[in-house]
Amino acid sequence: MSVLNRRQTLAVLASTAGAGLLPETVTAAVAKKPAFIPCLNMSTIRGQKLGFVKELETASKAGFRSVEIWMDTLQNFIKEGNTPAQARKIVGDLGITIENAIGFAPWIVDDEAARAKGLAQLKTEMELLAEVGCMRVATPSVGAQTPQSAKIDLQKAAERYRAILEISDQTKVIPHLELWGFSKNLNKLSEVMYVATESGHPSARLLLDVYHLYKGGSSLDTLKLVGKPGVEIFHINDYPASLPRETIVDADRIYPGDGVAPIAQILKTIKNPDRPIVLSLEVFNKTYYAQDALVVAKTGLDKINKVIAGI
Repeated sequence: MSVLNRRQTLAVLASTAGAGLLPETVTAAVAKKPAFIPCLNMSTIRGQKLGFVKELETASKAGFRSVEIWMDTLQNFIKEGNTPAQARKIVGDLGITIENAIGFAPWIVDDEAARAKGLAQLKTEMELLAEVGCMRVATPSVGAQTPQSAKIDLQKAAERYRAILEISDQTKVIPHLELWGFSKNLNKLSEVMYVATESGHPSARLLLDVYHLYKGGSSLDTLKLVGKPGVEIFHINDYPASLPRETIVDADRIYPGDGVAPIAQILKTIKNPDRPIVLSLEVFNKTYYAQDALVVAKTGLDKINKVIAGI
């Protein structure tokens, strides 16, 4: 077909769109994009101690097409004599995507020697993730999160975040600055926003969480100030009414929709018309750990779908 004929065909298709005459393939191409992609963070079934492959298989059987893995689980898989290529093949054969990895490299600490070691650790982990096809990694304030930790100057934190973003220029695995509501550092939305913007790097991204926004006391009225490109993946969970933020802990998180978190408000705020947001279920509930992992995963997917319906 000539260029002219292709243009004429497109013009006809455009002119007949309002009359409902578009071919089925064209109609599918312009179909409404999903606003959110359900994802399973392996924290949710981590207590069952399934290992790398069985975790992926469980997520796939439950109906998830996206997952978040943990670095140590992947590293154990490699230590057992397997290769990154094998991991990538398993993921591909299951028809799922690894959206992100949960890592704990101490990249932000004040101690220069410890920080240098943390950067080297993170670079090695990024390289491994790239080999298995995971192009994001969570980077919270590891090593500076306890009540005894020194308060880190935010400008220095921004410089240190830029340093790991520059590693991503080589590996193509983007470190997402994670908010931890319980941490001594980077426990508020305002702090992670400052660090991300002051890094001055185009790849800067935030990793936020329903529970951590509550735990850290961040105002949801300012969540709208986060630019739409800044959030690609978001941790979804809920919390009960009986636990104030001062005493609630990670293990108290529950399925979305089972508590009192203003999830609908949050999702409407972060919703991006240009691309779907990955909603990753991250809980550490011992009650769930005592159940069959597949049941937990299926329940989690059902809860996510009910929450996002109509948003």
